[in-house]
Amino acid sequence: MKWRSACPICSALDVLGDRWTMLIVRDLIVHGPRTYSELLDSREGIATNILADRLSLLSSLMLVERVNPDSPARNNAFRLTKGGEALRPVLEGLGKWAQVNLKNFHQDMLRMPDSPKKRK
Repeated sequence: MKWRSACPICSALDVLGDRWTMLIVRDLIVHGPRTYSELLDSREGIATNILADRLSLLSSLMLVERVNPDSPARNNAFRLTKGGEALRPVLEGLGKWAQVNLKNFHQDMLRMPDSPKKRK
């Protein structure tokens, strides 16, 4: 990973600041473990090469992992690690911010669901 600076916000944006990575994390938060095909079917329409690249990056940074690491990649699901799960409040906060500050500009915006309680 080539970091642009030592700034923590810049470093976070180096990983999460593209238009697809947080949507992959969102899908894993909302739906739980997902296969590559299920992630590919997201309504935003991510390209296969970009999905593969982002999953590789998230895996290398230990934010996602395969459910069965010793199984073949085909039909093997991805899930969030503790580090990936720690992004939940970030995504929820971003969604709430958008609902307050962007609703007048995006009339069709969905309402953020109430946060499910994390299983212990």
